[in-house]
Amino acid sequence: MADRAHYWYADGEETVAVLRALRRFRRADEEMRRRMSADMDMNVTDLQALQVVIAAERTETPATPRMIASRLHISTASTTKLLDRLTASGHLVRSPHPRDRRSLVVRATAHAHAEVRERLGHMHERMGEIAGAVPEHCRPAVVAFLLAMAEEFDRTGTVAPLTPSPQPPASQAGRVRP
Repeated sequence: MADRAHYWYADGEETVAVLRALRRFRRADEEMRRRMSADMDMNVTDLQALQVVIAAERTETPATPRMIASRLHISTASTTKLLDRLTASGHLVRSPHPRDRRSLVVRATAHAHAEVRERLGHMHERMGEIAGAVPEHCRPAVVAFLLAMAEEFDRTGTVAPLTPSPQPPASQAGRVRP
């Protein structure tokens, strides 16, 4: 019952168990990303940029500095520094965009692909096995749940600000504000 205090917004033990498992998954995911970036001697944002570039390559979409900045929600100046670091470390190469002379295309090197595969290959195989172990009739519900949670997380931060209390706390009553 003590755990219920952490989930004041949820009713029912089974609902709390789902939320607890989701929180545990999110913590484990964040920690895995921290460990991986540290193992690869880069920060988490650099690792995310490398993932953006590799994902773009898989869909044959040119990865540009502007696209990376947009996906990571960082400035173009920060993106330039990030690309300089990943180029210097041998993870990325920049080349002229084939259709837009004003832009560059960023590609992952063979070294980057090999390092990511070496570090994540086994985990990705296990993730596939774990997902495959979910009973077929439950998979649509799991997918719907995860997508709905992702959509909710995407909306986080777009709520109205908290309304200030109408009365100052008793400890501040009578104080003159500058």
